[in-house]
Amino acid sequence: MNYKNNNNVVYSCKYHVIWCSKYRRQVLTGAVAERLKDLIHQVASERQSEVIELEIMPDHVHLLIEVDPQYGIHRLVKQLKGYSSR
Repeated sequence: MNYKNNNNVVYSCKYHVIWCSKYRRQVLTGAVAERLKDLIHQVASERQSEVIELEIMPDHVHLLIEVDPQYGIHRLVKQLKGYSSR
């Protein structure tokens, strides 16, 4: 098992995050899904996170990601959803 570290902590925090489109509308298809994949990978690399698995279904997103516990999963999800919604 690979562990990551920073100044204060050694960690291996993996989170399975799922979110749905509004009213579960099937809008995540074709070019929209490809753009969403690019945006998720871009934000994760900016925040020193690692995307392990990413699956985009027509009405929801499954994401397995490793995040520094001092940064927090809640901040990363806020960044991902906010950045991709615009």
